[in-house]
Amino acid sequence: MSSKSVALITMSTRGARVGPTVTEFVKKIIEQPLASSGVSVTTVDLVKFNLPVYNEPVAPAMVPEKAQFKYEHSRAWSAEIAKYDGYILVIPEYNYGVAGGTKNAIDYLLNEWKGKPAAIVSYGIHGGATASEQVKGALSGMGLRVAETRPTLSFNPPDIFGAVGGGRLGEGTLKAWEAEHTDKIRKAAEDLSTLLLQPNTEANAPKP
Repeated sequence: MSSKSVALITMSTRGARVGPTVTEFVKKIIEQPLASSGVSVTTVDLVKFNLPVYNEPVAPAMVPEKAQFKYEHSRAWSAEIAKYDGYILVIPEYNYGVAGGTKNAIDYLLNEWKGKPAAIVSYGIHGGATASEQVKGALSGMGLRVAETRPTLSFNPPDIFGAVGGGRLGEGTLKAWEAEHTDKIRKAAEDLSTLLLQPNTEANAPKP
């Protein structure tokens, strides 16, 4: 395929977070297989955009044809997301659901995301399956094409408090993930690569 670019996005914004470590774990697995298919991977950290709860005077769907964002944080997030042909969202699950910061960042935009492919990798005490399903529903409803394979990474019990309270991911958890989830993470990348081959047209839009 012609060269494509994918953003690998750390979607956690908590002060104590393992999100960047999870993102690096995922990147090590997917970077080479995607590169062999002509897909470059760039890490993006949501926390650097410092997005408040949505505070624009216009709806995201109006941008850019009928309105423009007022605030620099919105313009910066919009420009970053618009750069890429596809996305891998690395999302946390808190209290059996999608994190507020994750949903807020998704909801900041529409046309920058719409029609493009996305993969979801979730993590948490129970792996984040509920958050993954919620984000899949939101992205699909917004017109993104979501990869069928969605890895869910759970913490080893001895590592839970270090991960949740201190932002430290234990070696036991990392070794278990490598043994148990490497193939599924690679499959998610393959799914995304296949979706990137498909043109962003009405025919390839998600079916309700």
